[in-house]
This record gives sequence, structure tokens and C-alpha cells, in this order.
Amino acid sequence: MSARERSGGRSAAQLRPTTIEPGFVATATGSALISCGGTRVICTASVQESVPRWMNGQGRGWLTAEYGMLPASTGERKVRDITKGRADGRTIEIQRLIGRSLRGVVDFKALGERTVYVDCDVLTADGGTRCASITGGYVALALACARLVEEGKLKASPLTQSVAAISCGIVDGEPLLDLDYPEDSGAEVDANVVMTGDGGLVEVQATAERTPLSRANLDALLALAQDGIEDLKAIQAAAV
Repeated sequence: MSARERSGGRSAAQLRPTTIEPGFVATATGSALISCGGTRVICTASVQESVPRWMNGQGRGWLTAEYGMLPASTGERKVRDITKGRADGRTIEIQRLIGRSLRGVVDFKALGERTVYVDCDVLTADGGTRCASITGGYVALALACARLVEEGKLKASPLTQSVAAISCGIVDGEPLLDLDYPEDSGAEVDANVVMTGDGGLVEVQATAERTPLSRANLDALLALAQDGIEDLKAIQAAAV
């Protein structure tokens, strides 16, 4: 067990209570509500029967992602991007990460000339919103692909495997999995790990706030993340 008192009395290597509710938005081609402790994100996948102009005639599809936080998601009201006239740097960085992560498991030739839009809207934020968006976004995407197959638009799902993401970090010298906001804000090292279902690394974002990250600590965090993503993979499979 962790020496720290963690939310819910969980161990250093334990996820927060995580659930994925498929089909949360009936009007979307695919959707899911993912809850990770106090973090809740609605993920939808919408399909358009065309591709961006620069991809016309290539016989390949495309996927893009958008991310946003509802004004009351953090307690103190967050101004909507549309009010400011542009998305902030953090929003752009996160939606690019979500898009890259999901594109890594799509066979775009099999998708054909259509575009999938994955939208991730944060209802409540308590740390790990980008990771929850990727994990829930995959479920919404998988359900959308299954619907295209069901409707006869595709012969088989263009997904090559699953993908999920988890946060981890070092807090008071101890590697911890799935940081909530108080842990994240006080961490010496904060990392986000994106992994495919077969254990391949898609992206690792690690930042040392006060002391440099040692190779041994990085290995410990990656091992924690891999175990956490195995658990998330099972939750995703049950939802799909």
C-alpha cells in the first residue's frame, strides 16, 4: 500500500473508480461517458461522408479531435473558448494529442473517404482529463465504426487495435498511478502515457517540476502505466 493517504483509500498502483457508459448521446454515431473518480468526460464520434479537400481522391479517410471544458467543470467558472474568440494553448495541445492517439489505431484506407470527428467535452475535472478523453474517445470511435459496419457502409471495422491513456507521477518521492487534481498539482514529476492494446507506446509526456527525472523513476512510471492501461483496456472492451 502507498504510504500516502489517497482518495478512496487506493494503493499507489490503483486506478480511481472508472466506468464507461456507452451510447450516452443517442444522436451521435458513437458515444460514451467516461468517469474516472471526479473526472467525467462526454466523448462522441460523428461521421461525415467526405474528407478534407487536401485528401480528395486518395481513397483514404481522416480523423480529427476537439476538446473542451464546460464553464463549471473546475468549480471556478472557465470562460468558453468561443467567448475569447480562440482556443487557448492547452486546449489545442490536448486536442492534437487526442487526435494523434486515435489516428494511431485506424486503418484509413479501410475507413474510405470519410471523416470521423471525435469531440471530448469535460463535465467535471479532477485531474487526468486528457487521458480520460483518449480512453473514452476510443470507445466512442469503436462504437461509431461498429455502426458503420452494421449499416453496410463498411465491411469490417477499420480499427487495428485499442488505445488508452493514463496519468502517473511522483508525489513525495513515490510513483503513483492515476493522479487526481491535488496529487497532480503537488507532483514532482507529472506524466501522461498513451498505449495501444498490445503494449506499444504512442506518446509519453513527462515533466519534472523540481528535480530531474531519473531513468529508474521513468521505468517505474511506465510499468505503473502499463498495468493501469491493461485495466482500462478491460473496461473499454466491456463497454464496446
